[in-house]
Amino acid sequence: MGNPQALVAPVIETPRTVLRPHRLDDFDPYVAMWADPVVTRFIGGKPRTREESWMRFLRHSGLWSLLGYGFWAIEDRESGRFIGEAGFHDLKRDMVPSIEGVPEAGWALIPAAHGMGFASEVVGRVLAWGDEAFGRARTVCIIDPENTGSRNVAAKCGYKEVLRTTYHDTATILLERQP
Repeated sequence: MGNPQALVAPVIETPRTVLRPHRLDDFDPYVAMWADPVVTRFIGGKPRTREESWMRFLRHSGLWSLLGYGFWAIEDRESGRFIGEAGFHDLKRDMVPSIEGVPEAGWALIPAAHGMGFASEVVGRVLAWGDEAFGRARTVCIIDPENTGSRNVAAKCGYKEVLRTTYHDTATILLERQP
């Protein structure tokens, strides 16, 4: 799975975005995104502190260096602004059924980028990269049942519901995609 030799995220592009490694100057907009209740409503349920965001921010480099895959920072091609992140991770989640060892797709965008098609564009490109990097293996994602926006993106990108379960005592849907 992935390329363990990839120490940093490769730069990949979509028509409107550049997906690139996170940079230190992304940190303040990253903190602002994860402190926004609109962003965290369906992802963890509460805004993150600066300290929590820092720990998560550091995780990005570790994923790429250890697994050969991870998350990209999403940069708006037109403005050069950080507008979110997307990619794959393996968070060793304590959930049933286990998805450990299976690349888990995820994405988050700043509220100003919601409803503009960025998520579908970016997730589609990330999945195309994953199809090549993972040897056409399945990927999964988990989504809050009330998060219709992300559920729509997942469906457009080929994810299908496998089952409904809980994660951290919260209802969640496990979806999978076969390339």
